Amino acid sequence: MDSPAANAAFAKQINVKFPLLSDMNHKMLTSYGILKTYDVEGEGYQWALRANIVIDKDGIIRHIEGGDSAVDPNTAESVCIDLHRKQSAK
Repeated sequence: MDSPAANAAFAKQINVKFPLLSDMNHKMLTSYGILKTYDVEGEGYQWALRANIVIDKDGIIRHIEGGDSAVDPNTAESVCIDLHRKQSAK
């Protein structure tokens, strides 16, 4: 949901070298089911769940992970390394 600039600052803060998706129009968040509405004192607020979604160069989703482990950038990196190894072994 954050701007590209905010995502770049967050990536720098957590020391990741891969790009973080900015989806300010919520199109991808909605289509992947990770945009949630929470009720706070009778008002609905939308919030994106953290998720790692790995999409290959052909646009095929290779991995989706949500929850606590998706917050750890090492998880995303290890998933990408594992997927790369599997592709290389073919």
